[in-house]
Amino acid sequence: QVQLVESGGGLVQPGGSLRLSCVVSGILYRPNTMGWYRQAPGKQRELVAAITSNGPTNYTDSVKGRFTISRDNAKNTVYLQMNGLKSEDTAVYYCNRQQGARIYWGRGTQVTVSS
Repeated sequence: QVQLVESGGGLVQPGGSLRLSCVVSGILYRPNTMGWYRQAPGKQRELVAAITSNGPTNYTDSVKGRFTISRDNAKNTVYLQMNGLKSEDTAVYYCNRQQGARIYWGRGTQVTVSS
């Protein structure tokens, strides 16, 4: 019913920037929450940032001041601007949408931070 497609991942040097995008399609309604999660090799998936349909955001402590989540409801798209990237940010990044009792996931996009 709901599809999420991420893009924007890649290889970047430490200190660099990337912007991830997630386009949502299907049966959409409000309220909802969009989020970015990540999963590094050997680690559990963790929340990076989330934004509600009304705008409030929250971030995990390790990315505060470096990452910014935003959304364009007219384009059904959520973004994650990542600045000051560190090697520990290397992971597969997943887009997530919660609406009603349902949770939907994208397939993920790889972000690799390495010199």
